[in-house]
Amino acid sequence: MEGDFIKINKWLTPLSWFYGIGVRFRNFLFDVELRKSRTFKTPVIAVGNITVGGTGKTPHVEYLIRLLLQEQMKVAVLSRGYKRKSHGFIIADKNTDMHDIGDEPFQMKHKFPDITVAVDKKRVQGILKLTNGDTKDSNIDVILLDDAFQHRQVKPGINILLVDYHRLVIYDELLPAGRLREPLRGKDRADIVIITKCPKDLKPMEFRVITKAMSLYPYQQLFFSTINYEELQPVFSAKSKVIHLSQLSNTNVLLLSGIASPRQMIEDLTPLVKSLTPLTFGDHHDFSEKDISQLNALFEQMPTPKIIVTTEKDAARLMTVNAISNEVRQALYQLPINISFLQEQTNAFNQSITSYVNKNARKKISKMKEEQRKKTTQSSETHSRIITFKNY
Repeated sequence: MEGDFIKINKWLTPLSWFYGIGVRFRNFLFDVELRKSRTFKTPVIAVGNITVGGTGKTPHVEYLIRLLLQEQMKVAVLSRGYKRKSHGFIIADKNTDMHDIGDEPFQMKHKFPDITVAVDKKRVQGILKLTNGDTKDSNIDVILLDDAFQHRQVKPGINILLVDYHRLVIYDELLPAGRLREPLRGKDRADIVIITKCPKDLKPMEFRVITKAMSLYPYQQLFFSTINYEELQPVFSAKSKVIHLSQLSNTNVLLLSGIASPRQMIEDLTPLVKSLTPLTFGDHHDFSEKDISQLNALFEQMPTPKIIVTTEKDAARLMTVNAISNEVRQALYQLPINISFLQEQTNAFNQSITSYVNKNARKKISKMKEEQRKKTTQSSETHSRIITFKNY
């Protein structure tokens, strides 16, 4: 099982006990309602995890965006804007600087210009501003909370927990010995659990083993998703053509990443290219001039044909960095990704989301009220005609 590859720092276990006491006490206060969780009339869907490190939040939020846009819903994404250089509530527009909202919200706004993207560390305040007419796009049908599974001040209508296939939470330990940000029982708050980054050929037996090991309650749904890669897009040169991954079989690739878990991308791309050289940094890494000098020098030394591949999130940060050589600019491509569900689970997942939103969306409720008003008006008019007829 994948749990065998999880590194646990046993010597840090005593510190994990003390950390666990604090987290359990915090959760206890919410569980007994000494600290309040707020609900909202507008549908709210939270996506997040209980571990440090990447579980694929952004592509899963983008999947929800596409799904809800197909339902003609007015979608808002609310994020804390990790590592942004601003404070308070900010709603993005096409001219908003990446440093003001963070790389992930910036990416979403540029991929989906018609949705509302906002950042606020205080999620309750952010939701109120989105729904109380404080913005031009206040007629929101559904709000997606990015990275908010542990933000318990908000009680979402659907709570989605993401779990990395390569580091299943059931085999992990609390920080700092492991990567759990709260005890395993935290997964019980999830309405939907998704095992992410699964291999496309995951065997039915492993589905059953993981399903049993996760030990979910009957009210919880379990899904399995996998990563799909799209065509490579030029980051700087608009004149450059897109490149399909199948065209890289004879190409030397420098993979530049500043994400939490590049392992999956490295494993997936290595068989598709002539050679792959990883240049990795920490999650949400701010590229310095020293980093760029290293990138320029490393790429210059590589044999041709050659190309640089990076993530969409890293591309957003690189676009504002100086000192990138012309050679690197011409060769730098971003690799968009999306997710899909395994074992023919797509319809079941989509139905779970759209049923909740359609039932509770402001647009739907307004339509129902309008239909009820028309029925009441028609009934009154009919009643008046009957009285008039009797008087006649």
